[in-house]
Amino acid sequence: MSSKLRIGIALSGGGVRGVSHLGVLKALNEVGIYPTKVSGTSAGAIAGAMYCNGYKPEEVVKIIVETNFFRFMRPAVSLRGILRMQSVGDLFRLYLAHDDFAKLKIPLSVAATNIKKGKVVYFDEGELIAPLMASSCIPGMFEPIVIGKKYLVDGGVLNNLPVEPLDGICDFVIGVNCNHLPEESNIKNMKSLIERAVIMSMNYNVHSRKSKCDYFLEAPGLGKYGVFDIKRAPDLFRAGYEHTLSVIEQNPSILELANPSSKHLRI
Repeated sequence: MSSKLRIGIALSGGGVRGVSHLGVLKALNEVGIYPTKVSGTSAGAIAGAMYCNGYKPEEVVKIIVETNFFRFMRPAVSLRGILRMQSVGDLFRLYLAHDDFAKLKIPLSVAATNIKKGKVVYFDEGELIAPLMASSCIPGMFEPIVIGKKYLVDGGVLNNLPVEPLDGICDFVIGVNCNHLPEESNIKNMKSLIERAVIMSMNYNVHSRKSKCDYFLEAPGLGKYGVFDIKRAPDLFRAGYEHTLSVIEQNPSILELANPSSKHLRI
């Protein structure tokens, strides 16, 4: 096998469920599979940025739990959203102080949605933190992030599995979705109805891109975890890790992606 094998990993959004991506990355790394490029939306973009910056998957989980990411969100006096993300940006700067795509150890692409034009926007150069905030900016909950003249919200609105930045660049693409949707016999209230409808919509645009992936990982049971339930982070990490090991055991061909030339990328 070529020593120049290029492997892309696309990570979906999904709130705290995105912690499961870190378990996936740990399992892949343990068998010698390391990405040469990562793309992500929302939680996937955040997990991807931390990983690409050189943090080990376990370190990222620890940071998420210890900082309690969601407590940095505070009310905004605005008709455009009920929360604002400036404090989240301050948190990012603690761990991504360079604020520069070029300073990452592994190339990263981040997806966001241009809400005015109704188009997906991909970022892979220049400032890093503003695109991360835009990619995870849930419309109606947060004020849009303005970059240049673009008003940006969560990338998952239009693309919750951004494989496009990997297309034509990577020899193999691994897609990872953390929004497994179980059957629901009882919609309890309006909140659960809206949340389920949003996840269904995001899953639709994920699965429409599934054919672009050489391998597609989706840990079962993630739907039972709330998208803001930070206390379940260790369980989510374990779910992603164990599912990936199971997939590798059932599909040993994935081990052919182990790439000796990627040692310089190992973190």
